[in-house]
Amino acid sequence: MRKEKDFYFNKAKKDNYPARSVYKLEEAHKKYRFLKKGKRILDLGCHPGSWSLYTALEIGPKGTVVGVDLQHTEIEGQKGNAEIHWLCYDVYSEELVQVLTKQWPGFHVVLSDMAPRTTGSQYADHQHSLRLSRRVLELARIFLHPKGSLYCKVFQGVDFPEFIQECKPLFETVKVVKPESSRRESREVFVLGRGFKPPSRKSG
Repeated sequence: MRKEKDFYFNKAKKDNYPARSVYKLEEAHKKYRFLKKGKRILDLGCHPGSWSLYTALEIGPKGTVVGVDLQHTEIEGQKGNAEIHWLCYDVYSEELVQVLTKQWPGFHVVLSDMAPRTTGSQYADHQHSLRLSRRVLELARIFLHPKGSLYCKVFQGVDFPEFIQECKPLFETVKVVKPESSRRESREVFVLGRGFKPPSRKSG
């Protein structure tokens, strides 16, 4: 286990990323290719910035990355990559919704590597993770363009299948992804929803 941890930790340092978590996104993208050139990407829980930096590289100079986190994040993006806008907000904040709505006409992909502060109780951590994931799903409903993608971290547990069922009506396909770079003992997995189908809005 230590060797695996050191491998990705050292690889991140060598590749100039602030955290090893970048490879959890890279692995999924290399397989499913959901980060397209010139698109707008919303990265929730972006600190310390690895996912946003990788995304900016993949989508190129005509794309836009918006990284949101409770912690202030400010890393200079690489020349020739997409512009990154770092926002410091709580994801539950209605002010965040207003800022995003005002500044950008929706997003093609919503990413989330958010996790709760662990308590030592697997059940409690699972419930806190689900609460975060449901907020991500709520924001995806608001901001995702039709046919857009969601890639969201969730802790597995007794209510995980219920969350998958909540995702299924909103996407053409829903997959559960466990990247190689995710520690084997970790209960984290990633839900990849592709082909977003906006819920119909009833008039009146």
